[in-house]
Amino acid sequence: MMQRVILHIDMDYFYAAIEEREKPELRGKAVVVCMLSGRSELSGSVSTCNYIAREFGIRSGMPCSRAKKLNPEAVFLPVRKEFYTSVSNRIMEILRSYADPGENEDPFEQISVDEAFLEVTDRAGGDFNLAFDIGIQIKREIKEKEKLTCSIGVGPNKLIAKMASSAKKPDGITVVSPENLEAFLWPLKVSKLWGIGDVTAKKLQEMGIVTVKDLAEHDVIELISTFGKSRGTWLKQAASGIDDSPLKEREGSEQIGRIATLPEDTLDQGLILPLLERLAGDVIEKLNSRELTFRVVTVTVINSNFRTYTRSRTLNHPVYSKEALLEAAREVLGEFISESRTDLRRVGVRVGGLQKRKGQKSLFDY
Repeated sequence: MMQRVILHIDMDYFYAAIEEREKPELRGKAVVVCMLSGRSELSGSVSTCNYIAREFGIRSGMPCSRAKKLNPEAVFLPVRKEFYTSVSNRIMEILRSYADPGENEDPFEQISVDEAFLEVTDRAGGDFNLAFDIGIQIKREIKEKEKLTCSIGVGPNKLIAKMASSAKKPDGITVVSPENLEAFLWPLKVSKLWGIGDVTAKKLQEMGIVTVKDLAEHDVIELISTFGKSRGTWLKQAASGIDDSPLKEREGSEQIGRIATLPEDTLDQGLILPLLERLAGDVIEKLNSRELTFRVVTVTVINSNFRTYTRSRTLNHPVYSKEALLEAAREVLGEFISESRTDLRRVGVRVGGLQKRKGQKSLFDY
């Protein structure tokens, strides 16, 4: 069995970083993005803030009014959820392209708007030095295309990769191979173990368990009698850095897609449409084998300068016919072709918003 290699990518202070990118005059200032409730000027809580704001003690989840007291000079901005999501979708697109070509397993798992896991076991051939290089490439591409930074953790499983990504923030990369796993994990406070909340951490401290090493060496029977069988066993395993959980696409964020290179760089629909049709056919075949419907159609094009553009259409009800997919995909492709001055090199089509089929057919499927 090849050694598993997992990357966890975590965008740095994502919402605030996007705002800085959009308004360069914010650079060097404390930037606080707030979920405003709209009742009064600053009623609501801090969604995220940049590192300068953090130096003043401002944190996610704190009331915006309190953040204002901590730093009256800070710039307060409302959350622009849709805009951030569109940036997130482009970044996830980049990340997906680095994941293993998973035939049986999911090689990609987005866990929030600004973080995801990638399986790169095959690409890295189980080699952590190669995985480090892949991480550096990912950072470079996100920096070039989106002018944003991220922190990356590389580990033998999700648990370790997730914890490694927060070791050097912002803009860091941390590799924890099986050989240096204990050196990385064991000195940490037990509350730093991913998946342990405040309540569990407090209970463990009452049992005299302070570091992850204490937990790893603790009697598993006592853990089970305190936390129950599955939780107790999990605590013992996690403290030893053991985690076999697979990557899995979140419900609703799962997508099925295909991308291919055109026979030549071109803007000629006559050359592009047959490829689009073939890709759509493959996607529909996969959908049929799993009896799924889709609501979102996404077309990706990569031009001859290797720039990637993505655009989606959301249909008003779930469908599963090739005609519905092609109609939406052709429409989006037509927009790209009319706006592009540069020949296209690759074309991809993807469906999302997947659901199990119910009995009834949609009009399009008759």
